[in-house]
Amino acid sequence: MYPSDLTEAEWKCLAPYLVKPLPTERRRGRPPKQDFHAVVNGMMYVVKTGCQWRMLPKDFPPWQTVYGCFRRWRLEGRWARAMNALREAARQKAGKHREPSVAIIDSRSIKSAGKGGSAVMTQARKPRVESSISQ
Repeated sequence: MYPSDLTEAEWKCLAPYLVKPLPTERRRGRPPKQDFHAVVNGMMYVVKTGCQWRMLPKDFPPWQTVYGCFRRWRLEGRWARAMNALREAARQKAGKHREPSVAIIDSRSIKSAGKGGSAVMTQARKPRVESSISQ
């Protein structure tokens, strides 16, 4: 058990958004071998520790499986849908509207270059005229 592992309650909230339910009729292909809870725990370990995928401890499924699921779910938009749904649920639980009504942007939110305009561009140097020495 690692500090980054999801509890059963957290997994029950997240699983419907990430793992597609298996059809009860006419199943095609092999059933998945991996436990998706362990796969997500592997993803959480990589995010929490910042280690490389290949350095995932042996307590988790193979790194190829963990990374493959992470990449596929990211490309399919499952992570984005999960985070949006969980954010909306948290806002409703706090007694707020599901979607934020106002956004505030200030000068600290948007970083820009220290200098702008023509100050950023440096002038090209003029070539030096070599002194001609007549011999």
